[in-house]
Amino acid sequence: MGKAILTSAATAKGGRNGHVRSDDDLIQLDLAMPGDGQDPEGKSNPEQLFAAGYAACFDGAFNLMAKNAKKEVDHSTTAHVSLEKDEEDGGVKISVKLAVKVSGITQEEAEDLLEKTHNFCPYSKATRGNIDVDLEITAE
Repeated sequence: MGKAILTSAATAKGGRNGHVRSDDDLIQLDLAMPGDGQDPEGKSNPEQLFAAGYAACFDGAFNLMAKNAKKEVDHSTTAHVSLEKDEEDGGVKISVKLAVKVSGITQEEAEDLLEKTHNFCPYSKATRGNIDVDLEITAE
């Protein structure tokens, strides 16, 4: 492993129907698994947290790739994280769709930045070859 630039820590207790908190207490969330009979209102789940992290990381990487290409853009990234049936072992697995909306450049330029971003983003590097990630970009 390389030298850490940043390390974050969070502790979960009770799994999907428990509580998670970050070591600095900025995150303090009750968790609920949708569809298990518990009321999920006001509670998060691991997929939602993963979606938030991936969207933020990818959007930041997109911003850097646009800056490196000297493109002035306005953009947002939405990560759709799904649990789906895993046919190999009968369990479940995660899949992701990243949807980026960008203005200020052409569709072709947007697609080029999307590819560069996906190659650069730490979350994309971590998931590459492990989960299905679909990319979508719309230049407005």
